[in-house]
Amino acid sequence: MNFGFSEEQEELRRMVRRFLEEKSPETEVRRLMATEEGYDPAVWAQMAGELALQGLGIPESYGGQGFGPVELYVVFEEMGAALYCGPYFSSVALAANALLQVGTEADKQAYLPGIASGETIATLALTDDAGQWELASTSSSARLVEGTWRVSGVRNYVTDGAVANLILVPAMSPGGLSLFAVAGDAEGLSKESLPTMDQTRKQARLVLEDVPGALIGAEGAALAGLVTTTQIAAAALAAEQVGGAQRVLDNAVEYAKTRIQFGRAIGSFQAIKHKCADMLLDVESAKSAAYYAAWAAQELNEELPIAASLAKSFCSEAYFHCAAENIQIHGGIGFTWEHHAHLYFKRAKSSELFLGDPAYHRELLAQRLGI
Repeated sequence: MNFGFSEEQEELRRMVRRFLEEKSPETEVRRLMATEEGYDPAVWAQMAGELALQGLGIPESYGGQGFGPVELYVVFEEMGAALYCGPYFSSVALAANALLQVGTEADKQAYLPGIASGETIATLALTDDAGQWELASTSSSARLVEGTWRVSGVRNYVTDGAVANLILVPAMSPGGLSLFAVAGDAEGLSKESLPTMDQTRKQARLVLEDVPGALIGAEGAALAGLVTTTQIAAAALAAEQVGGAQRVLDNAVEYAKTRIQFGRAIGSFQAIKHKCADMLLDVESAKSAAYYAAWAAQELNEELPIAASLAKSFCSEAYFHCAAENIQIHGGIGFTWEHHAHLYFKRAKSSELFLGDPAYHRELLAQRLGI
């Protein structure tokens, strides 16, 4: 098992990093997070047209580039470092994987090319008002009315739900848990943007009242594919957290070298050295966990459920710890609205809860290991 990256993968990393440095600097992040949409459509189109990032992990037969999770996770790592504002995670990590894991050949041909081209902004509405990640207990329902599926229920905390023009909704049908594709402007669908602590990742509450939906895959057969989707997405989120943790570590070390107190750089003080050393240990350990999960997702083997939960639980705590320590090392300036440290702190906290908090994933780990 080799966790090293090839030269092509490193070139992909450099390309994405250059693009984000130009298109997603801190000033642009602050501008976009204050908007209702939360992203720049021109940059979104450029990502698809020039870099083909939306289709990177989609097979060529459906209009994508045919790469795997490892290449995708390189992109997620860089986006996490830049706090990229846009519906990339919801479209690529959630919706596209749900279609690949649950959909029929016809479903994939119908929806994946639009996601790959950037024309379709998609999301997967996983939770209801309770905010639970257990898909089998979803409160949404679907029934067949004169040959058309009608979906009802409430989906909450839906990432990019307000701007998505394709919403994948898990719902209980007579045959069991099924997945339905709902148009973003469907009759009977109402959207409400939610106020969030992390303004760089928009969320929405969706209310569906007999909304027409297209069945994805076979009726009652969505659970296994959706569980795999959440595992792949959890591993992708771990990679994003690694990127953020590495960036705050770099920021903390740079500040410790240049901030002078009592006639010397604060990085020479033992307490600051210990903080930076602990952050480095967290980041390097998180990388090992995230890259292991990326390999398991690439192989889609039996280690994925364990690797994904291990990575999500560890990387969540590592990122949050590093983001908090970054603020402490910066001192008073790190607490201010003008400083970027609080943006990473808020992203770290929201990512810790997204797709299940560390306690939830440790419980999954215990179950899967038979402890």
